[in-house]
Amino acid sequence: MHYALKLTQIGNSVGVILPKEALARMKVEKGDTVFLTESPEGYRIVEFDPDFEKQMTLAEDVMKRRRNVLRELAK
Repeated sequence: MHYALKLTQIGNSVGVILPKEALARMKVEKGDTVFLTESPEGYRIVEFDPDFEKQMTLAEDVMKRRRNVLRELAK
C-alpha cells in the first residue's frame, strides 16, 4: 500500500499528516513516537526503534544461552 503525503507547515516545522488507516495498521495514535529510519530503498516510518529491537534480540539470545547462569545470579 502506498500513500502520497503532502508536506505541511506545522508551527516553525514541516510535517506530514498520516492517514488514519496507516495509523491503525501501525497501532499508533496521537502522542505516540514513531521512528524515521534510512534503508537502501529510502526512508521508512516505523512504530518501533530498530536499534532497540536489535539490542533486545541480542539480549534474548544471551538470556537463552546463559539461562542457568542467570538463574543462579537471581538467587
